[in-house]
Amino acid sequence: MFATQIFQFARLPMDFPTTFLVIAGVLLALFLLWLGYVLGRAVTRARADREAPALREDAVKRSRAVLTGQFSEQLAPFLPGFRWRPTEVRFIGKPVDFIVFKGLDEGNVEEIVFVEVKSGDAQLSTKERKVRDAVQEKRVSWAEYRAPAIQREDRC
Repeated sequence: MFATQIFQFARLPMDFPTTFLVIAGVLLALFLLWLGYVLGRAVTRARADREAPALREDAVKRSRAVLTGQFSEQLAPFLPGFRWRPTEVRFIGKPVDFIVFKGLDEGNVEEIVFVEVKSGDAQLSTKERKVRDAVQEKRVSWAEYRAPAIQREDRC
């Protein structure tokens, strides 16, 4: 009998109070969704404003560390404790910092050394480790490339 009443109710046209309540409920739900969106944005902005100085400070520290490392790399051949003559060192930059041609000043290259400069707690990157491994495993060779002659037109 209860189920019959429900089905009969469902078939009845909605009167004004019922229609009003349905529309009011939908509008209330939309308002609550909008309010949640606005409050969520406000909370996110407040958190970002609160955390921004710390993030900026961290970025500045990282930038200083990178610049210090790059500066140390460039000056390494002239710093105390560097084992090779600065005149025999050639800066490469990536993937290794220097190649040393030991004995080059005397005209007799005895050894070629790949040098990676690190400062602080810096670790070798994946590419740097792969280069180190190739050198240590003697997977190093010599190649010569001859550029083709460039022909130029004589202009009068």
